[in-house]
Amino acid sequence: MDGRSAPQGADAPILDNKHVKTSYARWAPIYDLVFALVLRPGRKAAAAAGERPGGRVLDVGVGTGLELPMFDRRTRLIGVDLSEPMLRRAQHRVSSKALRNVEGLGVMDATRLAFPDGHFDAVVAPYVLTVVPDPEASLDELVRVVKPGGEIILVNHVGAASGPMAWIEAWLGTRSADLGWRPQFPWSILGDWIGSNPQVRLLERRSLPPFGLFTLARIMRL
Repeated sequence: MDGRSAPQGADAPILDNKHVKTSYARWAPIYDLVFALVLRPGRKAAAAAGERPGGRVLDVGVGTGLELPMFDRRTRLIGVDLSEPMLRRAQHRVSSKALRNVEGLGVMDATRLAFPDGHFDAVVAPYVLTVVPDPEASLDELVRVVKPGGEIILVNHVGAASGPMAWIEAWLGTRSADLGWRPQFPWSILGDWIGSNPQVRLLERRSLPPFGLFTLARIMRL
């Protein structure tokens, strides 16, 4: 492998909600075992940046609820996810850990959130943009439901532009429909959306462990 940019995988399967639901129904029984440790630093960072004691926060793509216990208990939380099997595990976590600050969990599409405009003080969406079929439409919805002055906190893997990792991601991209996520995710998708949206401003972008594989972005709604 050389340093040239990896092919973008024009023939890669299209990721849609059907693929996501099917994949995460398979992942649900083993998700925590496989992903809890490697994704924990990003979840902790998202919770720390997103918690609002006395305020209300929306957790989009809450999955099995791994980050819910990481929030300050004075932060009121609502979690949504497309996968009902994952949410059942989140509900068990809420009950077993007595997370009384979690006001509700529900099945919801990130591109059609059933909340009024400006309803939340902050929105956290860890490891979501690489899962949703239409990242820009999802971002539009996150902006819509957060209050002016509120923040959207994202954590995602940002794909390599070149080199061996880019080629690996390109190969995995041909299997995105089976995996349930998009391994190739350039920063330009998020950066271009921010640049074209006068309602938002990027507050922070930083790499996260392990090995800088993930990126945290804090975005303010103006």
